[in-house]
Amino acid sequence: MSNVNAPVSTIGRQPAISLHALGVICGLAAGVWLGTAEAPTKLVMTGISPFVITLGMVSGVFVARWTVPVLMKGSGFVLRDLSEKPHLIVWALLAGMLWVVANTLTVFAIRDVGLSIAFPLWNTNSLAGLFWGWLLFNELRGSGAKSWAKVFGGAAALVIGATILAYATTHTTADASGRALTGVLAALGAGALWGTQYIPYRKAYISGANPLSFVTVIAVGELLTTLVLGIVFCGGIRPLVHGLAAARTVLFWLFLGGICWVFGDLFQQYAAKYIGIGRGIPLSNTNQLWGLAWGALVFGELAGAGVFAKGLVIAGSVVMIAGAAAISTSTAPVSEMKSWRQAMLRECNRYGMDPEQVAAAAQGDGPHARQTHRRRWWEMLFVMAALTGLVWLGVIAQRPSIAASTHWMVALVLAALICLVAGGALLWRRTRFS
Repeated sequence: MSNVNAPVSTIGRQPAISLHALGVICGLAAGVWLGTAEAPTKLVMTGISPFVITLGMVSGVFVARWTVPVLMKGSGFVLRDLSEKPHLIVWALLAGMLWVVANTLTVFAIRDVGLSIAFPLWNTNSLAGLFWGWLLFNELRGSGAKSWAKVFGGAAALVIGATILAYATTHTTADASGRALTGVLAALGAGALWGTQYIPYRKAYISGANPLSFVTVIAVGELLTTLVLGIVFCGGIRPLVHGLAAARTVLFWLFLGGICWVFGDLFQQYAAKYIGIGRGIPLSNTNQLWGLAWGALVFGELAGAGVFAKGLVIAGSVVMIAGAAAISTSTAPVSEMKSWRQAMLRECNRYGMDPEQVAAAAQGDGPHARQTHRRRWWEMLFVMAALTGLVWLGVIAQRPSIAASTHWMVALVLAALICLVAGGALLWRRTRFS
């Protein structure tokens, strides 16, 4: 039986890029789009309820999580993949619930300490992801001392960097109400929840799931949880509806942020699939660079900070990035891949799956990966309805009353689009989005 990280089967040629390299690229592309997606949450500074902001963003997430898979692979592929692994539906719903709670906490964190500071703090999810990957999915089992040193040295750097940035909040946050501590705790809580959310991710991909089908079910858990939180904490359905109506002129930006998040999360899903959560998640956490860029360059968050405070932010970010880089450069050796294989076989035995098919799917070459799936007429209607809704929100949208640099905003958006096209092309050529 083939190794779970062996090259994809090809006809008459060797693959142009290894799965490890593909996973690294996906992780970095995820960082770009996850960072870009958080920019619209700055709208919390205009007085909009965090729960309204989350609902607006999750609406975009829900639509994109269904539209993108339909465009890429077709609904027939999505339904077939889910029907072959029905046990993953519950795990996908759980992942969606955890994401919503974590995302809501990030809105509070941005409100209280700002985007530049909150980002690196909630990216401590790397620590939780490393722990769960080792404990539950045999990541790093069988690795040599060099791999362990890179991973745990990187983890220590992440903690040190987060501590520096938490201290920096007392110098960069002009919050007279003393909410800096609340913001720090909200960001760290989001990191813990997101780190736990990666358990369903990894469970799905050692079961041979396709990211494009798995995320459609995640979307259901996200939307339902968001509605429940909004109704409970806004005081009922009517206040929530009134809040949405009052924010209608900015819903476009939140909806767009949700779409950006889906692009980032899809890249993150592929990274988790091909190099594991212990390595893939730190790479996607380079979104702190993009969060820092949006916060500092576009929104001018550090404009009033002193030299010492700016130095702390830069130093903390550099330390955390170095930690993530150390972890991500730890390539899984053959001995560790055997441990991954054991985790995969455990799932196959538990749920009655074919080990050969699951192993092939883990390599991006599952039984349906390169098949052409018949498109249904209503799929394009669904896509057109989603685009119509986005255009309508754009027509009624108004520019938020937040100071922002248009030049820097355009530059960052262009960089994100380049990463999307390049990363998507590599995924298609190497795995056909499998």
